[in-house]
Amino acid sequence: MEWIANPEIWTALVTLTVLEIVLGVDNVIFISILAAKLPKEQQDRARQTGLLLAAGMRLLFLLAIGWIIGLKATLFTVLGQDISGKDIVLMLGGLFLIYKATKEIHEKLEGEEGHASARVAPTFAAVIGQILLLDLVFSIDSVITAVGMTPYVPVMMASVIVAVAIMLFASKGIYGFVNRHPAVKMLALSFLLLIGVSLIAEGLGQKIPKGYIYFAIAFAVFTEWLNIRAGSRTKAKPVQLHQPYEQTKE
Repeated sequence: MEWIANPEIWTALVTLTVLEIVLGVDNVIFISILAAKLPKEQQDRARQTGLLLAAGMRLLFLLAIGWIIGLKATLFTVLGQDISGKDIVLMLGGLFLIYKATKEIHEKLEGEEGHASARVAPTFAAVIGQILLLDLVFSIDSVITAVGMTPYVPVMMASVIVAVAIMLFASKGIYGFVNRHPAVKMLALSFLLLIGVSLIAEGLGQKIPKGYIYFAIAFAVFTEWLNIRAGSRTKAKPVQLHQPYEQTKE
């Protein structure tokens, strides 16, 4: 029980929990956008399942921490740039985020209403599969960051559990806010583009401090919040984004 009186452990726990929550915002935004494609009765389940799977993946990676650290080893060199397993995962994840965000922006703004309904709408399993793909990228990045902050694996695991519990509590509000305001949804997709670019840059050895990215995101959200407040006074109606898939009614 000596750990209870160890300030180093408590400091690491609080720091890692805050870090997990900040990194988890990316996940919540991505999950919110993907879950909105499902019938309304499945959206909450998809959101909760996505967050729980993200937590499970992080915990599994922490148990396989030796393998995760090994991903930082150089596999080959291209034009003088060392490329590791982690770099490949980050670059592929960044490309996927850019592709997905660009496709969503096009469908919401220029796509035809219900034009994709002739095709099969995304299934619950397909949406969860896409969430898992991004969870893989964010989990590896999160675990490697955590390893650099503390040597205590139980502290890392505790921070993941606490952070996910907080995100599960807050995610419904974030989900509703993002999907209720079209401008916020476009901002969220722009954030995913920004995060995708930063992942590719990091994979190429050009690390962009995350503080810059999250400050830009926070400032944009604050500005849009002021716009929403101003719009509510003027009773302005938001535009309706295109919905390529028909949703079943509750």
